[in-house]
Amino acid sequence: MNLLPFDSEDAPTVAGWPRSATEVLMWCGLREFPVSGDTVAAWQRRPDVTARVLTDGEQLLGYGELWLDTEEDEVELARIVVAPEARGRGLGRALVRGLLAEARLSGMADVFMRVHPDNAAALRCYRGAGFEPVDTGSATAWNAGQPVAYVWLRAA
Repeated sequence: MNLLPFDSEDAPTVAGWPRSATEVLMWCGLREFPVSGDTVAAWQRRPDVTARVLTDGEQLLGYGELWLDTEEDEVELARIVVAPEARGRGLGRALVRGLLAEARLSGMADVFMRVHPDNAAALRCYRGAGFEPVDTGSATAWNAGQPVAYVWLRAA
């Protein structure tokens, strides 16, 4: 498996992976379905976003982003998704571990993730990749103004 820089030509493929409005909501918090390739490509235009894809050398298998926040000295892993035909094979965990390794290379002090509370599969995956829930006080503060009460996780 290879973790490579995202190419905007792959945006339509990644955008097509969620199969329902619920999957889109769990993945990226949007209420649009389907997500357009233009939307995914536009995410890359932010200077604080670094996107990566997981491949087997030929096929795209997963996608995820690192959001670098120099002011807070932290990285947030975000918008992680695995191709539907590749799910259930541990690739999500491999993708998260690869993103985590890259986040640690950034030199930032902390690495976090937020997960929709109804996304049980993602929570299992991220816990298996070495993330643990943050304290209740931090989660409450960080969820102020959020559309849902996310489960916030910190890299152990």
